[in-house]
Amino acid sequence: MTNKLLCRKQMIVDVLHPGKASVKKTEIREKLAKMFKVLPDVVFVFGFRTCFGGGKSTGFGLIYDTLDQAKKFEPKYRLARHGLYEKKQQTRKQRKEKKNRMKKVRGTKKHKVGAAAAKKV
Repeated sequence: MTNKLLCRKQMIVDVLHPGKASVKKTEIREKLAKMFKVLPDVVFVFGFRTCFGGGKSTGFGLIYDTLDQAKKFEPKYRLARHGLYEKKQQTRKQRKEKKNRMKKVRGTKKHKVGAAAAKKV
């Protein structure tokens, strides 16, 4: 199915793999990229479940029109799996201090408090 609003093709992917426990997601990405004639960077597959008895897995696949749109619409954790996003490392103490500073303000100002603290550190 084509989702023009999110600039992607989305599909349910059925993989037949008799004799194997499962198939790597990287292999599935490469195969889908070859089928749709796109780069593997814009193909995202997730949510695979192996059917009872083995031999078949079902999951979900997304193919974005461009890499920029993928970065815009995909969740950060899926981008991190592909190596397209690097999460900022914070210590536990920094997270707690930020949480307590945010408790002191209301509404949209909470975002500004969190951003200002990040710049200062």
